[in-house]
Amino acid sequence: MATPQKTARPDALTLEVVELIGDVVARFYADFEDAAAEHALTGAQARLVSLLALEPLPMRKLAHKLRCEPSNVTGIVDRLESRGLVERRPDPADRRVKLAAVTEEGRAVARSLRESLRFAREPLAGLSDAERTVFRDLLRRMLGV
Repeated sequence: MATPQKTARPDALTLEVVELIGDVVARFYADFEDAAAEHALTGAQARLVSLLALEPLPMRKLAHKLRCEPSNVTGIVDRLESRGLVERRPDPADRRVKLAAVTEEGRAVARSLRESLRFAREPLAGLSDAERTVFRDLLRRMLGV
């Protein structure tokens, strides 16, 4: 019988970095929720509009990206569609599939949501171009992109 390997405990610096990343994520979500509220949207509605501003997506893929049930996505899309922010379209590759897509108004809301995220703007502006480039490159490396 193989003995289980002990995993090394993270060092203090790694733990501090992980905690700081958690703080950044929490502040990002709080800022995003505030930006969504300025548009009378829930956080889930704002995330859906933001995702669809990148590309139209089928409902199942949206559910996967939002980590929720497809039936929940249907309700969110229904509400956004009634506000004129998204629309359903047939998928050109498979007409049995419906894609959700932003309207021009939805695209404007998604752009406004991005521009409304304030928490990192000032701290990032305090960094030099070289520092922001290093920071971006480190984040990309962590994410494997």
